Amino acid sequence: QVQLVESGGGLVQAGGSLRLSCAASGRTFSNYAMGWFRQAPGKEREFVAAIRWSDGRTYFADFVKGRVTISRDNAKNTVYLQMNSLKPEETAVYYCAAKTGLLSDYEGLYDYWGQGTQVTVSS
Repeated sequence: QVQLVESGGGLVQAGGSLRLSCAASGRTFSNYAMGWFRQAPGKEREFVAAIRWSDGRTYFADFVKGRVTISRDNAKNTVYLQMNSLKPEETAVYYCAAKTGLLSDYEGLYDYWGQGTQVTVSS
C-alpha cells in the first residue's frame, strides 16, 4: 500500500526556517506528482508547492514564491519542502500528497495523503 510520512515540523520563530520531508513508499512514483498542502485550525486547506518526480518540474503558490523550494531524492523516494522567512500566519499542519499525471494545486486530484506534520511559527 502507498504510504506517505511527513517529518520535520516543529516550533520556529518568525523569520526562521524549516525543512519538511515526505517519505513515500509502496510503489514506483515515476509518473507521479507530489504536493504540499497546509491547513490552519478553522481554515481551508491550501496548496503550497508541487514537484514532478520524473523531471523535477515545480509549481508554487504565489504567496510562497521566493521563500520556498521543493526538491526530491529519487533514490530515497523522499520529497523536501524548504521554507524560509516563515510568518506566524503560516502556522498549520502541513500535508504531503501524491497524484498521477500533471502538477496541480487542486487537492481533490490527489489520491494519497500523509498524516501531516505540525509547523508552529511564533511571534
